[in-house]
Amino acid sequence: MCGIAGWVDWDEDLTRKNQILLSITNHLAHRGPDALATWSSPHAAFGHRRLVVVDPEGGEQPMTRSQGNRTYTITYNGELYNTLEIRRELEARGHHLLTRNSDTEVLLLAYMEWGKACLDRLNGIFAFAIWDEAEQRLFMARDRLGVKPLFYFHQGSMLLFGSELKALLAHPRVSPALDHEGLAEVLVMAPSRTPGHGVFHNIRELRPGYCLEYTRNGISTSKYWSLVSKPHLDDLQTTTRRVRELLEESVRRQLVSDVPIGTLLSGGLDSSGITALAARVFKEEGKGNLPTFSVDYRGNDEYFRSNRFQPDADIPWISMVSGYVESEHHHVTLDNLELAAALIPALRASDLPGMADIDSSLYLFCREIKKVVTVGLSGECADEILGGYPWFNWEGTSLSSFPWIRMNQKRWSLISPEIRDLINPEEYLADRYQEALSEVPSFTGLSPDEASMRKLFYLNITRFMPTLLDRKDRMSMASGLEIRVPFADHHLVEYVWNVPWTIKNCDGIPKGILRRALQGILSDEVLNRRKSPYPKTHNPLYFNTVRQQAIEILNDPSSPVLTLIDGKAVRQLVDTGQPFFSLPWFGQLMGDPQYLAHLIQINSWLRDYHVSLK
Repeated sequence: MCGIAGWVDWDEDLTRKNQILLSITNHLAHRGPDALATWSSPHAAFGHRRLVVVDPEGGEQPMTRSQGNRTYTITYNGELYNTLEIRRELEARGHHLLTRNSDTEVLLLAYMEWGKACLDRLNGIFAFAIWDEAEQRLFMARDRLGVKPLFYFHQGSMLLFGSELKALLAHPRVSPALDHEGLAEVLVMAPSRTPGHGVFHNIRELRPGYCLEYTRNGISTSKYWSLVSKPHLDDLQTTTRRVRELLEESVRRQLVSDVPIGTLLSGGLDSSGITALAARVFKEEGKGNLPTFSVDYRGNDEYFRSNRFQPDADIPWISMVSGYVESEHHHVTLDNLELAAALIPALRASDLPGMADIDSSLYLFCREIKKVVTVGLSGECADEILGGYPWFNWEGTSLSSFPWIRMNQKRWSLISPEIRDLINPEEYLADRYQEALSEVPSFTGLSPDEASMRKLFYLNITRFMPTLLDRKDRMSMASGLEIRVPFADHHLVEYVWNVPWTIKNCDGIPKGILRRALQGILSDEVLNRRKSPYPKTHNPLYFNTVRQQAIEILNDPSSPVLTLIDGKAVRQLVDTGQPFFSLPWFGQLMGDPQYLAHLIQINSWLRDYHVSLK
């Protein structure tokens, strides 16, 4: 993985802007600690920070290739898992490749050969930009499910792009301003975000499955991939076999690497399945024992209490799975004071207030993983595509909003009345919800229950899953660690999208189809384990620490977050120390401690990023 940045400007000679180019590119140094390079022509300039994963000698970027009298240059972040197949097709069509197995060169030549249609051939995770010098055209694209990020800023004659918001904000013409809609994204939708929304004024995100062209005639975006609804004709047995085949193929493809690779293991069904399949490949190829990694928090053995979202602790299950697949296991125990201290580094990694200690713990966890491997496979996305979250069984046909955004009236009561009137939280959330529902690809013949469940799956895939993918990307890449997600393989996603809920939930258990598909690969105990999310700390030391930090913010009249919140209401929450949210207000893990930590992040974000309100 890497960090990419660059811009096009019809009114500037960008060969004279190398210092600005270096500045915005180096704001992504954490994504690519192995190399820095830039390229420029009169009206286009690219920067690249490289993390070496495949073809260390041949994959330098930005990369330029010529065909006849036309020259193309690429800057690319990602991984193509079908590089070899596309390479063979290009060679059969007369292309002579200069590198050993660089997916960068394959991607560039694929665009030169097929143009925009090359996207249909790609299997991988990617965000890239290609400049066609003869046509004076910038082409950008992002992978189908948004595993890799890509933001852009367009104003006048200039289009600026980058892997992260911090790269764009480093340009002197970009200011960290919030309009009313951006403010609503932070106070209503966060830590999720409306697809395509860059939060800051005039900054957009290229949506998953979209591409963009920029010429002197202007900017245009188009969708090249979307979920297609159609009847599912396979029976339960055939569906089980196909899910297993697709997952096995995805894991095998995603284990290709020229650097050390391992898996993240929680002991749950998803990560255990990925781990077991990866361990099999390791043994087949004579690579020894697979490195695996788990995380927990100091004191959780004493303070953990089972609840509807976290039914049991991970540790016994991790030991069971690691022993079952004979992995080389590494367990990370996080200190609660360090967890609180990492809230701000995690914020800076994501550039936006996020999932509080759920982010900072992953930030610290990835830092430890990077000491052993450079690439990790994760079980992310299984719950969204197969229906693993509790709300798939709670909501049914009664769906009325995003089920992971909860306790709204209580949360909004903590916003200052003036800001509440300005952003109108209830209306903003309702508009975003209806906007999402309007996109659902449906077809005739579905029962009312199946139609309702299809809507719920679409919301999870396009609205909740990107939140977790963003988090995974920023927290891992902050340490130069590449995370891959086999469950996000588009062939698997396309197939299970049309599998009816009755089959996905077969045997009366969440993700029943996956449990069947993994029979013989995992032990029966693990196959039958109830879902438990990414672990959080239950140690009161953490809550007391963030509570004290929140008190300090409330006592400081210069704290910028005081302009957004109802200070009296928040102080009452802080002073009593009594439970305020009876359920997580976001996702499965974010309760009172996470609300205070989220406010701490917002305060630091407003101050450190010099955010202004338009």
